Amino acid sequence: MDIISLEWFIFTTMHFGGLPYKTKQFFLVLIKLSIVVGAFYFIYKKLVENEALDFSDFLQFLRENHVFTLKNVLFLLFLTILNWFFEILKWQTLVATIEKISFKNALEQSLGSLTASLFTPNRIGEYGAKAIYFVSGKRKKIVFLNFLSNMMQMTTTVLFGTIGLWLLHSKYDLQIDYFKISRFLVIILIIAVFTTFGLKQSKFKIKGFAIDKLLHFFKAMPTKTKLFGMLLSIMKYAVFSFQFYYLLHVFGVNVSYYNAMIVITSMYLLASVIPSVFIFDVIIKSSVAVYLFSVVGVNDFTTLSIVTIMWLLNFVLPSIFGSYHVLNFNFQKDN
Repeated sequence: MDIISLEWFIFTTMHFGGLPYKTKQFFLVLIKLSIVVGAFYFIYKKLVENEALDFSDFLQFLRENHVFTLKNVLFLLFLTILNWFFEILKWQTLVATIEKISFKNALEQSLGSLTASLFTPNRIGEYGAKAIYFVSGKRKKIVFLNFLSNMMQMTTTVLFGTIGLWLLHSKYDLQIDYFKISRFLVIILIIAVFTTFGLKQSKFKIKGFAIDKLLHFFKAMPTKTKLFGMLLSIMKYAVFSFQFYYLLHVFGVNVSYYNAMIVITSMYLLASVIPSVFIFDVIIKSSVAVYLFSVVGVNDFTTLSIVTIMWLLNFVLPSIFGSYHVLNFNFQKDN
Protein backbone atom coordinates (compact mmCIF):
# COMPACT_ATOMS: atom_id res chain seq x y z
CA MET A 1 0.00 0.00 0.00
CA ASP A 2 1.11 3.56 -0.64
CA ILE A 3 1.71 5.33 2.72
CA ILE A 4 0.80 8.83 1.53
CA SER A 5 -2.40 7.63 -0.14
CA LEU A 6 -3.54 5.72 2.94
CA GLU A 7 -2.78 8.59 5.30
CA TRP A 8 -4.69 10.96 2.97
CA PHE A 9 -7.72 8.67 2.96
CA ILE A 10 -7.68 8.37 6.75
CA PHE A 11 -7.28 12.12 7.18
CA THR A 12 -10.14 12.99 4.82
CA THR A 13 -12.50 10.41 6.29
CA MET A 14 -11.70 11.53 9.84
CA HIS A 15 -12.23 15.26 9.19
CA PHE A 16 -14.80 15.42 6.39
CA GLY A 17 -17.64 15.46 8.89
CA GLY A 18 -16.38 18.73 10.40
CA LEU A 19 -17.43 20.76 7.36
CA PRO A 20 -20.67 22.81 7.33
CA TYR A 21 -23.72 20.71 6.38
CA LYS A 22 -24.44 22.29 2.96
CA THR A 23 -20.75 22.27 2.02
CA LYS A 24 -20.46 18.65 3.08
CA GLN A 25 -23.52 17.64 1.04
CA PHE A 26 -22.23 19.44 -2.04
CA PHE A 27 -18.80 17.82 -1.84
CA LEU A 28 -20.38 14.44 -1.05
CA VAL A 29 -22.50 14.52 -4.24
CA LEU A 30 -19.48 15.71 -6.24
CA ILE A 31 -17.26 12.95 -4.86
CA LYS A 32 -19.86 10.23 -5.47
CA LEU A 33 -20.38 11.31 -9.08
CA SER A 34 -16.62 11.55 -9.61
CA ILE A 35 -16.11 8.03 -8.27
CA VAL A 36 -18.79 6.49 -10.50
CA VAL A 37 -17.70 8.40 -13.61
CA GLY A 38 -14.05 7.60 -12.88
CA ALA A 39 -14.81 3.89 -12.43
CA PHE A 40 -16.77 3.64 -15.68
CA TYR A 41 -14.11 5.60 -17.58
CA PHE A 42 -11.41 3.33 -16.16
CA ILE A 43 -13.36 0.24 -17.31
CA TYR A 44 -13.84 1.75 -20.75
CA LYS A 45 -10.13 2.57 -21.11
CA LYS A 46 -9.10 -0.91 -19.97
CA LEU A 47 -11.35 -2.58 -22.52
CA VAL A 48 -10.91 -0.30 -25.53
CA GLU A 49 -7.23 0.62 -25.11
CA ASN A 50 -5.90 -2.71 -23.87
CA GLU A 51 -2.59 -3.26 -25.67
CA ALA A 52 -2.56 -6.94 -24.70
CA LEU A 53 -5.97 -7.74 -26.25
CA ASP A 54 -7.88 -5.80 -28.90
CA PHE A 55 -11.49 -5.56 -27.70
CA SER A 56 -13.05 -5.84 -31.17
CA ASP A 57 -11.01 -9.00 -31.87
CA PHE A 58 -12.07 -10.31 -28.47
CA LEU A 59 -15.78 -9.82 -29.26
CA GLN A 60 -15.33 -11.35 -32.72
CA PHE A 61 -13.57 -14.35 -31.17
CA LEU A 62 -16.51 -14.90 -28.80
CA ARG A 63 -19.06 -14.65 -31.61
CA GLU A 64 -17.22 -17.05 -33.90
CA ASN A 65 -16.74 -19.74 -31.29
CA HIS A 66 -20.26 -19.60 -29.80
CA VAL A 67 -18.79 -20.43 -26.41
CA PHE A 68 -21.35 -18.73 -24.21
CA THR A 69 -24.54 -20.74 -24.11
CA LEU A 70 -27.24 -19.79 -21.60
CA LYS A 71 -26.08 -22.66 -19.38
CA ASN A 72 -22.46 -21.42 -19.38
CA VAL A 73 -23.44 -17.81 -18.70
CA LEU A 74 -25.70 -18.74 -15.79
CA PHE A 75 -23.09 -21.02 -14.24
CA LEU A 76 -20.33 -18.40 -14.57
CA LEU A 77 -22.59 -15.78 -12.99
CA PHE A 78 -23.37 -18.22 -10.17
CA LEU A 79 -19.64 -18.65 -9.50
CA THR A 80 -19.19 -14.85 -9.48
CA ILE A 81 -22.02 -14.46 -6.97
CA LEU A 82 -20.56 -17.27 -4.84
CA ASN A 83 -17.13 -15.64 -5.00
CA TRP A 84 -18.48 -12.33 -3.71
CA PHE A 85 -20.75 -14.06 -1.19
CA PHE A 86 -17.67 -15.44 0.58
CA GLU A 87 -15.93 -12.05 0.39
CA ILE A 88 -18.94 -10.20 1.84
CA LEU A 89 -19.48 -12.82 4.55
CA LYS A 90 -15.81 -12.54 5.52
CA TRP A 91 -16.12 -8.77 5.82
CA GLN A 92 -19.28 -9.09 7.92
CA THR A 93 -17.51 -11.60 10.18
CA LEU A 94 -14.43 -9.42 10.73
CA VAL A 95 -16.39 -6.21 11.30
CA ALA A 96 -18.54 -8.01 13.89
CA THR A 97 -15.55 -7.81 16.26
CA ILE A 98 -16.21 -4.07 16.65
CA GLU A 99 -19.77 -3.59 15.34
CA LYS A 100 -22.56 -5.93 14.29
CA ILE A 101 -23.67 -5.26 10.71
CA SER A 102 -26.19 -7.07 8.50
CA PHE A 103 -25.21 -9.00 5.38
CA LYS A 104 -26.91 -6.27 3.36
CA ASN A 105 -24.68 -3.62 4.97
CA ALA A 106 -21.59 -5.75 4.34
CA LEU A 107 -22.64 -6.15 0.70
CA GLU A 108 -23.12 -2.40 0.34
CA GLN A 109 -19.71 -1.66 1.86
CA SER A 110 -17.88 -4.33 -0.13
CA LEU A 111 -19.33 -3.47 -3.55
CA GLY A 112 -19.27 0.29 -2.93
CA SER A 113 -15.62 0.19 -1.89
CA LEU A 114 -14.79 -1.93 -4.95
CA THR A 115 -16.23 0.77 -7.21
CA ALA A 116 -14.37 3.49 -5.32
CA SER A 117 -11.06 1.60 -5.45
CA LEU A 118 -11.21 0.23 -9.00
CA PHE A 119 -9.10 3.03 -10.49
CA THR A 120 -6.78 3.61 -7.51
CA PRO A 121 -3.24 2.14 -7.26
CA ASN A 122 -3.38 -1.36 -5.76
CA ARG A 123 -7.01 -0.65 -4.82
CA ILE A 124 -5.85 1.64 -2.01
CA GLY A 125 -9.19 3.45 -2.19
CA GLU A 126 -10.88 0.43 -0.61
CA TYR A 127 -9.41 1.35 2.79
CA GLY A 128 -10.85 4.84 2.88
CA ALA A 129 -14.12 3.83 1.20
CA LYS A 130 -14.94 1.19 3.81
CA ALA A 131 -13.84 3.43 6.67
CA ILE A 132 -16.31 6.21 5.88
CA TYR A 133 -19.25 3.83 6.38
CA PHE A 134 -18.50 3.98 10.11
CA VAL A 135 -18.38 6.66 12.79
CA SER A 136 -15.03 8.43 13.14
CA GLY A 137 -14.02 6.61 16.32
CA LYS A 138 -14.05 3.24 14.56
CA ARG A 139 -12.44 4.13 11.26
CA LYS A 140 -8.84 3.25 12.13
CA LYS A 141 -9.95 -0.18 13.29
CA ILE A 142 -11.91 -0.63 10.05
CA VAL A 143 -8.76 0.19 8.05
CA PHE A 144 -6.89 -2.47 10.01
CA LEU A 145 -9.70 -5.03 9.54
CA ASN A 146 -9.62 -4.42 5.79
CA PHE A 147 -5.85 -4.89 5.83
CA LEU A 148 -6.33 -8.13 7.79
CA SER A 149 -8.94 -9.34 5.28
CA ASN A 150 -6.56 -8.70 2.40
CA MET A 151 -3.71 -10.43 4.24
CA MET A 152 -5.88 -13.50 4.77
CA GLN A 153 -6.53 -13.66 1.03
CA MET A 154 -2.87 -13.04 0.26
CA THR A 155 -1.80 -15.80 2.66
CA THR A 156 -4.13 -18.22 0.87
CA THR A 157 -2.72 -17.17 -2.51
CA VAL A 158 0.87 -17.62 -1.35
CA LEU A 159 0.17 -20.99 0.29
CA PHE A 160 -1.54 -22.62 -2.69
CA GLY A 161 0.60 -20.73 -5.22
CA THR A 162 3.84 -21.97 -3.67
CA ILE A 163 2.63 -25.57 -3.86
CA GLY A 164 1.41 -25.04 -7.42
CA LEU A 165 4.64 -23.41 -8.56
CA TRP A 166 6.71 -26.24 -7.05
CA LEU A 167 4.55 -28.85 -8.80
CA LEU A 168 4.68 -26.88 -12.05
CA HIS A 169 8.47 -26.70 -11.94
CA SER A 170 8.68 -30.42 -11.14
CA LYS A 171 6.40 -31.38 -14.03
CA TYR A 172 7.57 -28.98 -16.74
CA ASP A 173 10.92 -27.60 -17.83
CA LEU A 174 10.45 -23.92 -16.98
CA GLN A 175 12.92 -21.25 -18.13
CA ILE A 176 13.91 -19.92 -14.70
CA ASP A 177 16.75 -17.53 -13.91
CA TYR A 178 17.89 -18.93 -10.57
CA PHE A 179 20.32 -16.03 -10.02
CA LYS A 180 17.48 -13.49 -10.16
CA ILE A 181 15.33 -15.63 -7.91
CA SER A 182 18.10 -16.00 -5.33
CA ARG A 183 18.67 -12.25 -5.41
CA PHE A 184 14.96 -11.69 -4.88
CA LEU A 185 14.96 -14.13 -1.94
CA VAL A 186 17.92 -12.32 -0.36
CA ILE A 187 15.98 -9.03 -0.58
CA ILE A 188 12.94 -10.71 1.01
CA LEU A 189 15.18 -12.12 3.76
CA ILE A 190 16.66 -8.69 4.50
CA ILE A 191 13.17 -7.17 4.67
CA ALA A 192 12.07 -9.98 7.00
CA VAL A 193 15.05 -9.38 9.30
CA PHE A 194 14.37 -5.64 9.53
CA THR A 195 10.66 -6.32 10.03
CA THR A 196 11.40 -8.76 12.86
CA PHE A 197 13.73 -6.21 14.45
CA GLY A 198 11.13 -3.49 14.04
CA LEU A 199 8.40 -5.58 15.65
CA LYS A 200 10.45 -5.70 18.82
CA GLN A 201 10.41 -1.92 19.06
CA SER A 202 7.37 -0.75 21.01
CA LYS A 203 7.13 2.49 19.07
CA PHE A 204 7.35 0.92 15.63
CA LYS A 205 4.42 1.86 13.39
CA ILE A 206 2.78 0.49 10.25
CA LYS A 207 1.00 3.11 8.14
CA GLY A 208 0.73 5.37 11.19
CA PHE A 209 -0.54 2.65 13.54
CA ALA A 210 1.52 1.57 16.56
CA ILE A 211 2.50 -2.06 16.01
CA ASP A 212 1.92 -3.00 19.65
CA LYS A 213 -1.67 -1.75 19.42
CA LEU A 214 -2.21 -3.64 16.16
CA LEU A 215 -0.88 -6.86 17.66
CA HIS A 216 -3.00 -6.35 20.77
CA PHE A 217 -6.10 -5.78 18.63
CA PHE A 218 -5.33 -8.87 16.52
CA LYS A 219 -4.72 -11.06 19.59
CA ALA A 220 -7.94 -9.80 21.18
CA MET A 221 -9.97 -11.00 18.19
CA PRO A 222 -11.70 -14.33 18.84
CA THR A 223 -9.76 -17.29 17.44
CA LYS A 224 -12.98 -18.57 15.91
CA THR A 225 -13.33 -15.33 13.92
CA LYS A 226 -9.78 -15.51 12.57
CA LEU A 227 -10.11 -19.18 11.60
CA PHE A 228 -13.48 -18.60 9.94
CA GLY A 229 -12.00 -15.65 8.04
CA MET A 230 -9.20 -17.87 6.72
CA LEU A 231 -11.71 -20.59 5.79
CA LEU A 232 -13.77 -18.08 3.80
CA SER A 233 -10.59 -16.86 2.06
CA ILE A 234 -9.79 -20.44 1.03
CA MET A 235 -13.34 -21.02 -0.21
CA LYS A 236 -13.25 -17.78 -2.21
CA TYR A 237 -9.90 -18.81 -3.70
CA ALA A 238 -11.30 -22.24 -4.63
CA VAL A 239 -14.29 -20.65 -6.39
CA PHE A 240 -12.46 -18.15 -8.59
CA SER A 241 -9.74 -20.70 -9.39
CA PHE A 242 -12.40 -23.19 -10.51
CA GLN A 243 -14.08 -20.40 -12.50
CA PHE A 244 -10.84 -19.95 -14.44
CA TYR A 245 -10.66 -23.70 -15.06
CA TYR A 246 -14.29 -23.77 -16.21
CA LEU A 247 -13.54 -21.01 -18.74
CA LEU A 248 -10.70 -23.13 -20.10
CA HIS A 249 -13.26 -25.91 -20.58
CA VAL A 250 -15.70 -23.46 -22.21
CA PHE A 251 -13.05 -22.41 -24.73
CA GLY A 252 -12.39 -26.04 -25.61
CA VAL A 253 -8.96 -26.31 -23.95
CA ASN A 254 -8.16 -29.97 -23.36
CA VAL A 255 -6.25 -29.86 -20.09
CA SER A 256 -6.80 -31.94 -16.97
CA TYR A 257 -8.03 -30.30 -13.76
CA TYR A 258 -4.73 -31.13 -12.01
CA ASN A 259 -2.54 -29.56 -14.71
CA ALA A 260 -4.81 -26.54 -14.97
CA MET A 261 -4.83 -25.91 -11.23
CA ILE A 262 -1.07 -26.01 -10.79
CA VAL A 263 -0.82 -23.37 -13.53
CA ILE A 264 -3.71 -21.28 -12.17
CA THR A 265 -2.36 -21.25 -8.60
CA SER A 266 1.12 -20.38 -9.89
CA MET A 267 -0.32 -17.59 -12.02
CA TYR A 268 -2.17 -15.98 -9.10
CA LEU A 269 0.93 -16.20 -6.92
CA LEU A 270 3.26 -14.58 -9.45
CA ALA A 271 0.68 -11.94 -10.42
CA SER A 272 0.28 -11.04 -6.73
CA VAL A 273 3.93 -10.79 -5.73
CA ILE A 274 5.20 -8.92 -8.80
CA PRO A 275 5.19 -5.20 -7.91
CA SER A 276 3.08 -3.17 -10.33
CA VAL A 277 1.48 0.20 -10.78
CA PHE A 278 -2.29 -0.12 -11.33
CA ILE A 279 -1.93 1.16 -14.91
CA PHE A 280 0.17 -1.89 -15.82
CA ASP A 281 -1.57 -4.36 -13.47
CA VAL A 282 -3.67 -6.09 -16.15
CA ILE A 283 -0.74 -6.16 -18.58
CA ILE A 284 1.52 -7.86 -16.03
CA LYS A 285 -1.12 -10.41 -15.03
CA SER A 286 -1.88 -11.11 -18.68
CA SER A 287 1.82 -11.61 -19.44
CA VAL A 288 2.23 -14.01 -16.50
CA ALA A 289 -0.87 -15.97 -17.57
CA VAL A 290 0.24 -16.16 -21.22
CA TYR A 291 3.69 -17.49 -20.28
CA LEU A 292 2.46 -20.10 -17.80
CA PHE A 293 -0.41 -21.41 -19.91
CA SER A 294 1.81 -21.68 -22.95
CA VAL A 295 3.61 -24.39 -20.96
CA VAL A 296 0.48 -26.58 -21.07
CA GLY A 297 -0.26 -25.74 -24.70
CA VAL A 298 -2.92 -23.01 -24.40
CA ASN A 299 -2.63 -20.35 -27.12
CA ASP A 300 -2.07 -16.72 -26.16
CA PHE A 301 -5.38 -15.31 -27.43
CA THR A 302 -7.44 -17.86 -25.49
CA THR A 303 -5.52 -17.10 -22.30
CA LEU A 304 -5.92 -13.34 -22.73
CA SER A 305 -9.63 -13.78 -23.43
CA ILE A 306 -10.11 -15.79 -20.23
CA VAL A 307 -8.17 -13.24 -18.15
CA THR A 308 -10.38 -10.49 -19.58
CA ILE A 309 -13.59 -12.41 -18.86
CA MET A 310 -12.44 -13.11 -15.28
CA TRP A 311 -11.84 -9.38 -14.82
CA LEU A 312 -15.26 -8.54 -16.27
CA LEU A 313 -17.06 -11.09 -14.09
CA ASN A 314 -15.31 -10.51 -10.78
CA PHE A 315 -14.45 -6.80 -10.89
CA VAL A 316 -16.39 -4.93 -13.56
CA LEU A 317 -19.80 -6.53 -12.98
CA PRO A 318 -19.71 -6.13 -9.15
CA SER A 319 -18.42 -2.55 -9.50
CA ILE A 320 -21.43 -1.70 -11.69
CA PHE A 321 -23.74 -2.81 -8.89
CA GLY A 322 -21.41 -1.07 -6.43
CA SER A 323 -21.95 2.24 -8.24
CA TYR A 324 -25.57 2.15 -7.04
CA HIS A 325 -24.39 1.94 -3.43
CA VAL A 326 -21.85 4.72 -4.00
CA LEU A 327 -24.55 7.07 -5.32
CA ASN A 328 -26.84 6.25 -2.38
CA PHE A 329 -24.14 6.58 0.27
CA ASN A 330 -24.66 8.84 3.30
CA PHE A 331 -22.44 9.37 6.30
CA GLN A 332 -23.33 7.81 9.63
CA LYS A 333 -24.07 10.33 12.35
CA ASP A 334 -21.48 10.20 15.11
CA ASN A 335 -22.85 9.39 18.56
